[in-house]
Amino acid sequence: MKVLVIGQGGREHALVWKLAQSESVSQVFCAPGNAGTQLDGTNVAISVSDIPKMVAFAKEEAIQLAIVGPEVPLVAGMSDALRAAGISVFGPSKAAAELEGSKSFAKQMMWKANVPTAKSETFNNFEAAEAYLEEREEQPLVIKADGLAAGKGVLICDTKQEALDAIKSLMKIREFGDAGRTVIIEEKLIGQEVSILAIVSGSTIVPLETSQDHKAAYDGDKGPNTGGMGAYSPAPLVTPELMDEIIEKILVPMVNVMKIEDRPFNGVLYAGLMITNQGPKVLEFNVRFGDPEAQPVLMRLKTDLAQLLLAAAEERLDEIDDLEWDERPAVCVVMASEGYPEEYKKGRVIRGLGEAAELADTKVFHAGTTMKDDQVVTDGGRVLGVTAIGESISQAKLKAYQAVKCIRWDGAWCRKDISDKAR
Repeated sequence: MKVLVIGQGGREHALVWKLAQSESVSQVFCAPGNAGTQLDGTNVAISVSDIPKMVAFAKEEAIQLAIVGPEVPLVAGMSDALRAAGISVFGPSKAAAELEGSKSFAKQMMWKANVPTAKSETFNNFEAAEAYLEEREEQPLVIKADGLAAGKGVLICDTKQEALDAIKSLMKIREFGDAGRTVIIEEKLIGQEVSILAIVSGSTIVPLETSQDHKAAYDGDKGPNTGGMGAYSPAPLVTPELMDEIIEKILVPMVNVMKIEDRPFNGVLYAGLMITNQGPKVLEFNVRFGDPEAQPVLMRLKTDLAQLLLAAAEERLDEIDDLEWDERPAVCVVMASEGYPEEYKKGRVIRGLGEAAELADTKVFHAGTTMKDDQVVTDGGRVLGVTAIGESISQAKLKAYQAVKCIRWDGAWCRKDISDKAR
């Protein structure tokens, strides 16, 4: 069958790479793709925001499965348009994607489902938010932009002044545009973060292997939040008993409440959790594969991904056998452009990709890259997701960083401590 992956990041490259390994797949298209998806599939120059053109291409090529990678087209209704054209789609409807498109909506659903999460208040008026903060005692808080902000609209504030500055930057200065029109002010949860991704179709929930993302820019979880500077899988923190609790108290209630609200979920339900002393609590929900979590998780998946996602799209997920996994852990290190997550330059030539590709048990997933004059150049803040699998977390980490050392461009940098929390 012909498959279309929509998006252009590291997650989409990982999807294209894994789908191309399926015996049932004849061709994988990626729209618009990047320099890496061009190697493992066929790029199509269609923007993720051009829904009519995407639908026309899918019909013209008789696409049998479309997979919508990023949150922006999901929130805009890409899945609905493709389904209306008779194409099997893996990805939630616009109504269901609001779980990620609006953090205040997600909070409402969590309260309705009795899902554990941080205490919070929502404001769409700056003066009201400011007055609320002024009246509170000094305590660490998290300020969140309600809308989509490419993983960067979460500001962790240890003092009242930092919180006041955060609401000003979101609501007054509009650092993230309309995403900050409404803000959520919530208590700061203490613990370790884990990412739980599950394939959902109807009432069937198939959890994937666990992973842990590294959101902060710099070593030791310092610096501003980013879209993710690396990830590893599995996360030893999540024991089988804890996973059962997460399924019972978080995933099942959320899937059920979405059905009750007439927003049935089909796609990846991603729960970003903090494992606190009181148990797992939800930080946020996403409605697609995580990036960079998809890279190490998909590297470990042995089950045919195309058949798995097609079964979900066709609401046959309950017919799928238990997923098979490589027992070995995998580590993904994100290489970024100088200046990220703030301003950065594009168009810098990347060297050493061939050298890195020769290393065993390693795959360099492209995120912010493109081709220019037959050379791979930078085209984003997070440029590459260098991913390796090994007999242990430390061996996988060593292999990933050996590949990182092969790759160079002006201003390239990465965190040096990805996966250290697993020890």
